[in-house]
Amino acid sequence: MNPSAHSLAARRLRLCAGMLILAAAALVGPRAHSTDAAAEIRTVDQDVQALKKELVTLNRDLFRLEEELLYPASTQVAVFLSVNLGTFFALDSVQLTLDGKEVTNYLYTEREVEALHRGGVQKLFLGNLKAGEHELVAVFTGKGPHDRDYRRGTTVKFDKAVGAKYVELRITDREASLQPEFTVRQWE
Repeated sequence: MNPSAHSLAARRLRLCAGMLILAAAALVGPRAHSTDAAAEIRTVDQDVQALKKELVTLNRDLFRLEEELLYPASTQVAVFLSVNLGTFFALDSVQLTLDGKEVTNYLYTEREVEALHRGGVQKLFLGNLKAGEHELVAVFTGKGPHDRDYRRGTTVKFDKAVGAKYVELRITDREASLQPEFTVRQWE
């Protein structure tokens, strides 16, 4: 993580702590008159709302910093799944193996499959890989044509260079043969 990111996070934490102290002091401070008390309550409420807004922003920034720290762009690999039509294949599960090690084994609910059919894209895997040649194997299990059990795999060998690597697994219908087709697309 770079020094400016650390200083940004530290400043935000100090700001949040200061706002909490001010809000607490305003809540326990002496009350003079009922009109002054109502004005103080409005001010405290505004301060609390501003504090909530700042905490949401801080949480978002900290999440981004954590992502950068855990999955730096130079070693990041992400694998996504999408479904186009899907009338010849009803997805039940996906198993991903990367360089001979199982990294994901996902079992789908009916709602998740419906979301994929409506155009959703699922992030199956996010991890780190060193530069070089790698092999990704995806095994799809579900119901194929004529309601038969169907298990099909696809393999892709790819060269990971410095920088993020994105791989899309796509399930499509092959109209000519009335069969599902499993393809892999690498994004640059």
